[in-house]
Amino acid sequence: MGLSQQRGQQAEQMACRFLQQRGLRLLARNYRSRRGEIDIVMQDRDALVFVEVRYRHAGSYGHATESVTPHKQRRIIRCARCYLQQYRIDAPPVRFDVVAIELRGGRILIDWIRDAFRT
Repeated sequence: MGLSQQRGQQAEQMACRFLQQRGLRLLARNYRSRRGEIDIVMQDRDALVFVEVRYRHAGSYGHATESVTPHKQRRIIRCARCYLQQYRIDAPPVRFDVVAIELRGGRILIDWIRDAFRT
């Protein structure tokens, strides 16, 4: 496993713990379908939450949230539909969140954007 993959896994673990501390319940990590991948799937009360985790070093390639392009959003939405179909989940409230993790000056900053984009 390469260094960037290790950092990605660490960022996903941090995001998962961060969200669990705020009351969300973990359902799945690294869900894959032919349509793509979803980093984390969680339950927040009655809503099913699909979470995209982005990690960046400060200043490298812009802010982490900027990397969730419209193309990436469409891939996540298509993958979420596969998840709903695979697990036979009928029309729950669905939300797409982004957790951006950045390393700045030796500090880890976590930015949780609820309902970051819609279908």
